[in-house]
Amino acid sequence: ARAPRIYTRTGDSGFSSTFTGERRPKGDRIFEALGATDELSSAIGLAGEFSSEKGHTFVGQLHKVQCMLQDVGSNLATPLSSAREAHLKRTSFSEKPVLELEQWIDSYSEQLPPLRAFILPSGGRSSAALHFSRAVCRRAERCVVPLVQAGEADPNVAKYLNRLSDYLFVLARYAAMKEGKEEKIYIKPEP
Repeated sequence: ARAPRIYTRTGDSGFSSTFTGERRPKGDRIFEALGATDELSSAIGLAGEFSSEKGHTFVGQLHKVQCMLQDVGSNLATPLSSAREAHLKRTSFSEKPVLELEQWIDSYSEQLPPLRAFILPSGGRSSAALHFSRAVCRRAERCVVPLVQAGEADPNVAKYLNRLSDYLFVLARYAAMKEGKEEKIYIKPEP
């Protein structure tokens, strides 16, 4: 049997399909949100690889987050305005992953020294990659919020991304601490 081709040519005219079968322009805000979420998963994958090289135990959590981002994408690709009950059943997104992130944040935060200044993305490769992931996460959230406000996506998706950026920030600090790397602080330049 021959392997299926990776290309379909269906998007060559600048349109793509949602899970509900709608054809929308590739510049539609749904595809912007999907693209930002995909980029976020890729950034987390890179951070996970750097973290794995350092033996961090949280790498499994990052993999779980990437799997959750697939579910985020499924929800985003299923606009509520055109979804049937069968679509909604397959792509629903609950608050449970949000609560799990909060538990992880609390667990790592308890182990960190108090934050007394603004820190810059730094603290070694693992930490810097996690900070980069946090910045991508904020952009993904900014893409998702208008979809939620328009009633096209589940509010728990936006909550998850909001909490995920907090988790990535705390995890970046934790990685720097565990690796014995210094976090660079913001110093206001003199005029």
